[in-house]
Amino acid sequence: MDRRRFLLTSLAATAAAPLAVEAQQAKIARLGVLLFGTPDTDAFPAIRRGLDALGYVEGRNILFEHRYAEGRPERLPDLASDLVRSKPDLIIAAGGDVAPFAKRATGTIPIVMITSADPVQGGLVASLARPGGNVTGVTFVSSELAGKRLQFLKETAPGVTRVAVLWNPDHPDGEFPATLAAGRSLGVQVQSLCGGATTSPAPLRPRSGNGWRPLSWFPRG
Repeated sequence: MDRRRFLLTSLAATAAAPLAVEAQQAKIARLGVLLFGTPDTDAFPAIRRGLDALGYVEGRNILFEHRYAEGRPERLPDLASDLVRSKPDLIIAAGGDVAPFAKRATGTIPIVMITSADPVQGGLVASLARPGGNVTGVTFVSSELAGKRLQFLKETAPGVTRVAVLWNPDHPDGEFPATLAAGRSLGVQVQSLCGGATTSPAPLRPRSGNGWRPLSWFPRG
């Protein structure tokens, strides 16, 4: 089982724990789902399969309330507020760092997040070991791998001396600083290309051809 599948299975199990209380009371659990993309994208299909495996079947003992931004982050505040007004028993916030919007919308409904950001740095939880508050879940933080990526690149192409990195400064994680540190130790100059939540690397590729290549991209997810 790969790391992503393991984490998504763990997320489904985490979400199922509070729903079990509803099941014991013979009440159909209502699960709110806040997504950056759509129900067919992001991590939701895998989460749904995990819930199915735990005995939660839509229409029998669980109902889903979806709100999805279709890749438009400006919609997330209103979608989160609307989802909270529907009074779900629990909210899953998945993809595109939507958890902060869910947290701002409610301090009482349990939130299970899946994020690639650092939830401590982003103010979502007090610590990974003891989250506190109403937010828990899993994170794909991979700052420790950022330096390894550059190391593997240098081993594959020893002649590389300059690398351009597209990253989002509003995304709380340590990947870019870790890449800078690795660049210093490897003798590789790292150029910052700041992007936003919806920035694609495609428009920036011509710039990377001006002596800056290859291009590394830290996606928002």
